[in-house]
Amino acid sequence: MKYLSTRGHAARPEFCDILLGGLAPDGGLYLPESYPQISRAELDAWRSLSYADLAFAILSKFITDIPAADLKTICDRTYTAEVYRFARPGDDAAEITPVHWLEAGKFGLLELSNGPTLAFKDMAMQLLGNLFEYVLERRGETINILGATSGDTGSAAEYAMRGKHAVRVFMLSPHGKMSAFQRAQMYSLQDENIHNIAVTGMFDDAQDIVKAVSNDAAFKAKYKIGAVNSINWARVAAQIVYYFKGYFAATKSNDEQVAFCVPSGNFGNICAGHIARQMGLPVARLILATNENDVLDEFFRTGVYRPRKAAETHVTSSPSMDISKASNFERFVFDLVGRNPERVAELWKAVDAGGAFDLSASADFARIGDFAFVSGGSSHAGRVATIRKVFEQYGTMIDTHTADGVKVAWDCAGSVPAGVPLLVLETALPAKFAETIREALGREPERPAELEGIEKLPQRVELMAPDVEAVKRFIAERV
Repeated sequence: MKYLSTRGHAARPEFCDILLGGLAPDGGLYLPESYPQISRAELDAWRSLSYADLAFAILSKFITDIPAADLKTICDRTYTAEVYRFARPGDDAAEITPVHWLEAGKFGLLELSNGPTLAFKDMAMQLLGNLFEYVLERRGETINILGATSGDTGSAAEYAMRGKHAVRVFMLSPHGKMSAFQRAQMYSLQDENIHNIAVTGMFDDAQDIVKAVSNDAAFKAKYKIGAVNSINWARVAAQIVYYFKGYFAATKSNDEQVAFCVPSGNFGNICAGHIARQMGLPVARLILATNENDVLDEFFRTGVYRPRKAAETHVTSSPSMDISKASNFERFVFDLVGRNPERVAELWKAVDAGGAFDLSASADFARIGDFAFVSGGSSHAGRVATIRKVFEQYGTMIDTHTADGVKVAWDCAGSVPAGVPLLVLETALPAKFAETIREALGREPERPAELEGIEKLPQRVELMAPDVEAVKRFIAERV
């Protein structure tokens, strides 16, 4: 399998090369030259597979430069009930991503937050850590991971990479914009290969720094900079797996369809669903849910993609979605405009300069219905009311981001064909957002016993202005 850049760079690398590289040299994002098509016979054979075996079957389509036996070992080591052990009471942890039905066979939560950091990012990041270790050892190389997080990516990456041989992590986060639990998960780690940088700004400021450093070819090569943000294709590829697993859990035969509602910030999670559908998974609808930062909802409603500046980005009670420049959206637009890299480069030239683009009158946007997307937004009042309603009606506690998904799923239910089950992708466990849970329910969220008191642990973090050169110096002094 060869990969191409959304902006047309001539090189066609294989998986292991882009695993370590992050952005393409032209600033674009990597995608397969074509999406593998899944036959009916394969769907039938995959329906009964364990999560690890399903991951191997799907990832084998995208990873052809790692021997099959080695890839199988990596998948088996990653997807175990011991790693993903925080399933809801009564749900089977061995399933890794069990469906928690709110209305049997009709409406449920696809549990993606059972890993060590209680967020869906663990689903891909644990695999990424093992892939990095394998490839680096095979090549005799080291890597310095530079990432940005709005809340969950950082802790998932650090827990996946802590103690890994030949890997250092430099993680940027917006100072004071995450929950106390999220900050504690990251900043309390004392591993020597983990470095946290709190940036005095918004997530988009941190993400812009990561892109700027990644686009400095000389610095990137000298200091062996790699990426774990969802700009890294391996993250998206790993997330494709749970769409198939969710489909099999929600249907009885491969003649049926399913709909997914996905809380969306950087567009990586729902991008994986889009690709699963392009591969042939019978997905009737992909419902995109935003919070008050509704850039993506605005595009799917109007055809206008208008990223906001940091000063225009809202600080909300679903902070992992406080993003106004959705990196992975470029991957979807590449497909929307017929995989025309010159067109994508032209559109993102405006975006990268701080502007916007408008496809509303284009033939490209007229085709958007072919991709099955609908969208909607939520607000603080909406998510608090949804948390309360789900708890009162179903006895289930959900976090703020999942609440945005449930609220939008209810709003958009009319777009789902009759009889098609609707799954909301759970993005985190409520323990990560105790303040809003207390506001909604007047009680503390449930928390795994081993994570009690995490906020009281000593923390190690560097506070910095959003300055690209300062971050470069910080990295250079520590490698």
